[in-house]
Amino acid sequence: MRIHETAIIDDGAKIGEGTRIWHWVHVCRTAVIGPNCSLGQNVYVGNNVKIGENVKIQNNVSVYDEVELEDHVFCGPSCVFTNVYNPRSEIVRKNEYRKTLVKRGATLGANCTIVCDITIGEYAFIAAGAVVTKDVASFALMVGVPARQIGWMSAYGERLSLPMEGNGEEVCPHTGVVYKLKDGRLEKESR
Repeated sequence: MRIHETAIIDDGAKIGEGTRIWHWVHVCRTAVIGPNCSLGQNVYVGNNVKIGENVKIQNNVSVYDEVELEDHVFCGPSCVFTNVYNPRSEIVRKNEYRKTLVKRGATLGANCTIVCDITIGEYAFIAAGAVVTKDVASFALMVGVPARQIGWMSAYGERLSLPMEGNGEEVCPHTGVVYKLKDGRLEKESR
């Protein structure tokens, strides 16, 4: 484990072996961070946050209470999470925090915004600057404001040429993994 001298790690925070924490990071006391993660400069990790193994969080990201990032998630620079759906400065809503789940292998591009109370599926790919306001299917490629699906991505991070709906099959040229689209749902064939 490597923690920069300017980082603040509150007593009680759990940090996994091999995790690297860089300049000006703050990890709150009940946060759980798995092994082999990287938290870039100026990252904030709130209480009641769970971060899996090998998660990469780039500079200037705040992971607020009630956010869970499963294993191998990538958070691009300055991506934004929320935890209250209708915030007001004069009204305390700490008892109204809503959960956000980002599943295994998902990528959140630079400056994207993830509105709370949603699930982002495994290996989904959220483009830079997108604003996600609803659940995202596994392997979906999402762009725009509000985000809309324009295609599919492999677990390797390459765009697949499968149709948006219906049925189809494609082999990832990098890994040989077969992706099957059935009734608008994409699945990776077990190897």
